[in-house]
Amino acid sequence: MTAVPERAPIRVLVVDDEEHITELVSMGLTYNGFEVERVASGRAALDAIEQRRPQLIVLDVMLPDLDGFEVARRLRQGEGAGTRVPIIFLTARDTTQDKIEGLRLGSDDYVTKPFSIEELIERVKAVLRRSSGAGPGERKLSYADLELDEDTREVWRSGRFIELTPTEYKLLHYLMSNARRVLTREQILEHVWDYTFSGNASVLETYISYLRHKIDDVDPPLIHTVRGVGYTLRLPPDK
Repeated sequence: MTAVPERAPIRVLVVDDEEHITELVSMGLTYNGFEVERVASGRAALDAIEQRRPQLIVLDVMLPDLDGFEVARRLRQGEGAGTRVPIIFLTARDTTQDKIEGLRLGSDDYVTKPFSIEELIERVKAVLRRSSGAGPGERKLSYADLELDEDTREVWRSGRFIELTPTEYKLLHYLMSNARRVLTREQILEHVWDYTFSGNASVLETYISYLRHKIDDVDPPLIHTVRGVGYTLRLPPDK
């Protein structure tokens, strides 16, 4: 009987200039079977990535040399198609604009300090599941930190599961399939409800409101009204 080789542990790079934080995160990840490397600066992070590419990065924004956003920017610039390393930003900065900047740089999650180590571990596992396509549901749509699995019909935002009705799901799927495009009310009504509705479009407004309540209860908001035209799913414009 041939022995099945053991799977190598998943490598996580933890980047933070506060030693007690990297020690805490490292202990938690190691306990859960991950292999962890710790560094305390942005340049050290880039060196570590080049020398031994991790499978996920927990990255502080406030670093003594290059900040976390610049590290992520340089990493993304050097990546080719299909080689993207998931990033979870870990920071005390929780403004909407910071979150938008992180999402624009291709982050997969954004955890603010102080944080629960148990929550961070679960977010690491969730990001790895989504990035690897593990488990049922290989056909997925994603935009910013919003993900939709076309096979399981599951929707997640910032690692949190969101339960939708069939109509809410169909509406969100259409918006995500056309992310950043402005869709007219008539287009949405025809696609989601299978009819054009030139008069009172209150049914659409009602379901947009339902979606916003579930999807946009965290920053940044993704569903936007284009006055006099319709709706679009996108990140807010730069301020």
